[in-house]
Amino acid sequence: MYKKSEIFYIHTITPTHVGSGQDLGIVDMPIQRESHTGFPKIEGSSLKGSIREAFESSGKDEIKIHLTFGCDETNASDDVKKIFKDEKQKQYAGALGFSDARILLFPVKSAKGVYAYVTSREVLKRFKRDLEICEVKESIEIPSDNSITEGSKIKVKDNIVILEEYSFEVKADEKTTKLAEFLSNQTKIESIKEKLVILEDEVFKDFVTQFTEVITRTKIDNSTGTVKDGALFTEEYLPAETVMYSLVMASPIFAPVEDKQGLENEDDVLNFFKECPEIIQIGANATIGKGICKIITKGKNND
Repeated sequence: MYKKSEIFYIHTITPTHVGSGQDLGIVDMPIQRESHTGFPKIEGSSLKGSIREAFESSGKDEIKIHLTFGCDETNASDDVKKIFKDEKQKQYAGALGFSDARILLFPVKSAKGVYAYVTSREVLKRFKRDLEICEVKESIEIPSDNSITEGSKIKVKDNIVILEEYSFEVKADEKTTKLAEFLSNQTKIESIKEKLVILEDEVFKDFVTQFTEVITRTKIDNSTGTVKDGALFTEEYLPAETVMYSLVMASPIFAPVEDKQGLENEDDVLNFFKECPEIIQIGANATIGKGICKIITKGKNND
């Protein structure tokens, strides 16, 4: 179906809540998570909707948006309706597809260096496989557990790092240093070179499960100015500085329209995606500054 794919990165600038609905656990409104690992994720449908909205809000070519993301008749202008002349043309899928966004680096409070970026071998194995799917020429080597970069700035003494209230004995590893350089180049986040820590899979899972941000919110009764009875609830957020990645997949335009607006093949479609605004909003609570994220693509906006 899709002929070309590429990885892009999502760097959270403010805490981000892409919810899974209400829950029976401790948190009333948890974030989306993978069922088999418990790792945070962003559903592809949620991500696609946020990116499409960013395109529409930024004034990008409206016809190209409907061709690449799928025709949405409810928001179509007369110019779009001239392109999609009959009902059959409107029913074709968009030429862009998105995978679920997966966790890559998770920020954790550090006794030195303010915070560290933690990840694990399991996360990196999946990341390496996805790089291969996208035919990225530069391969990565998976470092050993409990390793840091040779230029790390988060050691408190000798080979000890303290993350949250836990201490870990670590060692500098050449593979970790090379990985940090690769990730820094890919994401444009320079501090990864000084803050990267590879943890055991189980420890990483504990951090992404127990050390997300949980915020208590209330609803105010406008007539009394006080909290409504039973209106206290908690929301879970991915913390600022989290790094995730997703695969964007491109195909030629499916809809049989006469004017394809210069989008003749999957490369043209992928290049149009790379015009995505650098800063977008993902998830809930946009009016209180949540979900502000930076999109890092290979190409036009970020090289």
